[in-house]
Amino acid sequence: MDTSALSTAALGEDAPTESARRQKTRTRLLDAAFEIFAEHGVHAASVEMITEAAGFTRGAFYSNFSTKEELFFALMEREKTLRIEQLNAGVAQFLTPLAGQSAELGDGEVVEIITKVLELQSDDRRWWLVQSEFLLLALRDPAIANAFLEYQDGFFRDLTEIVVDALRSASRRFTIDPEEGVRVIAELCANGEARALLAGDERKFSERLSASLPAVVLALTEPL
Repeated sequence: MDTSALSTAALGEDAPTESARRQKTRTRLLDAAFEIFAEHGVHAASVEMITEAAGFTRGAFYSNFSTKEELFFALMEREKTLRIEQLNAGVAQFLTPLAGQSAELGDGEVVEIITKVLELQSDDRRWWLVQSEFLLLALRDPAIANAFLEYQDGFFRDLTEIVVDALRSASRRFTIDPEEGVRVIAELCANGEARALLAGDERKFSERLSASLPAVVLALTEPL
């Protein structure tokens, strides 16, 4: 009997199980880190606090992440993917069907579409709090700053591509550099979330931005 062939087959069968288990561990660590970062702050959060909340040992943490900062960047990447997916879903539902139509959309129709797209976006305010804290860490640590800038630049490149295509579907375009326009819009969202946290504003994300954001988009764009 060829025992080596049996061993190879067994490893092949175990690999998907191991991969799924590892992914589940990473997900639990990321979920726990999000909770701990939001409650205690990124700087105050320790690896022990994260692993205890996730129900794992330090060994499980370091078999998935080399540092707390690496875990945070993985958390940021997961959030980026989520928000990009939500934005793509909104564009596909409300803007893609308009592509190729010759009729120009009125300002009121543009506002309505932007509001509908906003309603599909994640409304977890804790993320804005956690992200702001990590920005402060990056401002103090040049090593983190480089990685943080690289992440942000990549995020805005992806976001700009989606927004430009969405505007084209609505027969509009930016009147300034597209990426700069997207950054202005993103800053408006971030400042709005910070103000909501400070003021205890309990309105939904879409409700808080349904007046200011469409107005800014209209101001930064023009009909094709």
